Amino acid sequence: MPSTPSAPVLLGNEPGSFPHSVLAERHPAVIRQVREAFPYGPEQHRALDALLDSCTKGVIEELPADAHDRDRWQAWGLGQYAGRSWFDVPWLWSESYFYRRLLEAVGYFAPGPWQGIDPFRPFKLAELDSPETDEELAALDALESEPPPRRAAALLHGSLWGNRADLGFRLSAAGAQAARATQPAPGLVADDSETLWSLLPPSRAGTLCLVADNAGRELVPDLLLVAHLLAHGSAERAVLHVKPYPYYVSDATTADVVDAVRRLTAAPGAAAGYGRRLWSALTDGRLTVRAHPFSCSPLPYAAMPGDLREEFGAATLTVFKGDLNYRRLVGDHLWPPTTPFADVTDHFPGPVAALRTLKSDVITGLDASTEAALDATEGGHWRVGGVHALIQVRP
Repeated sequence: MPSTPSAPVLLGNEPGSFPHSVLAERHPAVIRQVREAFPYGPEQHRALDALLDSCTKGVIEELPADAHDRDRWQAWGLGQYAGRSWFDVPWLWSESYFYRRLLEAVGYFAPGPWQGIDPFRPFKLAELDSPETDEELAALDALESEPPPRRAAALLHGSLWGNRADLGFRLSAAGAQAARATQPAPGLVADDSETLWSLLPPSRAGTLCLVADNAGRELVPDLLLVAHLLAHGSAERAVLHVKPYPYYVSDATTADVVDAVRRLTAAPGAAAGYGRRLWSALTDGRLTVRAHPFSCSPLPYAAMPGDLREEFGAATLTVFKGDLNYRRLVGDHLWPPTTPFADVTDHFPGPVAALRTLKSDVITGLDASTEAALDATEGGHWRVGGVHALIQVRP
């Protein structure tokens, strides 16, 4: 990104920082939760204990010589970082490699009884089957009587807020437009939704790519939005990019997409109609699921391979969902918040949008007055607390 001033890459070696807390506290907690969620045997327990010791007190180790993706991880920087503390390498890289090693520890990749068993599946299903999901899906019934533009605006906000989707369903297009006249809609620190809709007008024959984030109650609103856009002609075809294997606890895989569509089709009321439309779109090819290996890469999207660059470049619009995808889209740097979003995404080969709830320090595209007001009222917590969100678009 030659036109963009440099900014420090986020590391995890500063005690008290959010990245440090993820490496020192969240990752050990994830290991404990996974250990308790399945009746793993002694081999898996030993491997999990070794990973816990390594990621808290040890150094990054190479993958086994026979690992199926060893060459890929070497190309992604493993040779450069092996032997160094998990806290002293780029945070994005350290986080990603942790989840790769966790899957190895539980036998996900190796031939045997635990091969292909998602260690996070119990947590995903518990959320998908929760009473809160029932309440959010029931809200679709009232939404059906709204005109398509209002319905689209509500579904967009549902996708943006994820498991706060019930808030999104209550936001009318008129209310959001009135709020934008003076300031972003409640909770939004940036709102380019009008530009987003201008790229997806009705009867536009094009392809929408959506790079998904979390499974469960966050994937369902994404699928609802995609179903609406396909049904009302804003996209002729949609491609849903998911992870090729379990990642970051809750990131969506193909199995999670199937679970979510089945959850919709089995629900009462309007939700079932959305589920049937999604099922039909999957079977006739209007909606496809893509699980590119780079989706689990520890690198920013500026380093994406040529086939992915070509695919995104041909899309009418690519939408990146969630916090991790935002970090990878703009680069996991401590940018000044007023750094233009267009500058940090000028590497991207086509029109791009970000729908993201703020859960990490990376932020771009704010105006100076918004940044000052947030700092004055909330200190630095507004960056990581998950109570603010953004809709940013670079046409």
